[in-house]
Amino acid sequence: MIRPLVETPANPAPPGTRVHSLGLRDGKELRYAITPASAQPQQGTVIILHGRNECIEKYFETMRDIAARGFTAATFDWRGQGASSRLLRNAAKGHVRSFDDYAADFEQLFESVLLPDCRAPFYILAHSTGALAALLAAPALSNRIRRMVLIAPLLDINGSRMRKTTVRLAASTLRYTGLGPAYMLGGPHRIRSFNLNEVTTDATRYARNCEILEQATDLAIGGPTASWIFAAAKAVKQISKPEFIEKIRIPLLIIAAGADTVVSTRAIEWYTLQLRNATLLTIDGARHEILQEKDFYRKQFFAAFDAFIPGTGSETL
Repeated sequence: MIRPLVETPANPAPPGTRVHSLGLRDGKELRYAITPASAQPQQGTVIILHGRNECIEKYFETMRDIAARGFTAATFDWRGQGASSRLLRNAAKGHVRSFDDYAADFEQLFESVLLPDCRAPFYILAHSTGALAALLAAPALSNRIRRMVLIAPLLDINGSRMRKTTVRLAASTLRYTGLGPAYMLGGPHRIRSFNLNEVTTDATRYARNCEILEQATDLAIGGPTASWIFAAAKAVKQISKPEFIEKIRIPLLIIAAGADTVVSTRAIEWYTLQLRNATLLTIDGARHEILQEKDFYRKQFFAAFDAFIPGTGSETL
């Protein structure tokens, strides 16, 4: 049964949004939603890829922003989070076996639903974990996605080299000793007070997002498991190989948050330099979740978005 969209007074669903479920090849279910364009001319479809521990409801505002620009907005809950199939008996754990599963799920949704049902051309707007999954899928999408905007992509966690090395070694050890489903970097989900949050400086949007999870606790997940951390590190290593980077032909706009304490901005800068078709913009003062930030930062983001998408239309598709 499809989990209905959760609306609150502060967070109504965009007009015309419909929610469905897609059966995946391995028997899991993916919940997805599509919002029709609310302005003319219609310019194609923007596919929104979430970060870790996010859900469709958190992107209602962004979906309205996209629709108002003449695009269809399509998005979905990754496997293991939101209202898509969970992967462990303890459904609260943030778990995945491999980021290849994320890429495969997206490709199946694209082929089965978006390509036949949504207007071309197609664009990707991806945040953090979603941006890493988008990069992993990019070589296979070269002739189908016109442009991609990646916000604060997960290319490394923030922190000292010793801390990052310790986390990776611990995740690898736990996974290979059969403890991959064990929590790492956190435990069961709990809502932090605004003063302790690391993702936004906007108290109103933060409260709005917390209200969603207070009303629908089943949409939230806790900290990542050792398997999730291991899978993320493996995906980063894969997309960083020169032969993989050479296969990324889709034009990219990469946007970093100047005050990000979640992912490494230095890693984002390094990665952008390896690409031949990427531009980097850093929004000074913004925290990790730029789309959940104050209007001052969101306006900077959308100014860059509008300058990049839809683009000239001269890309090879």
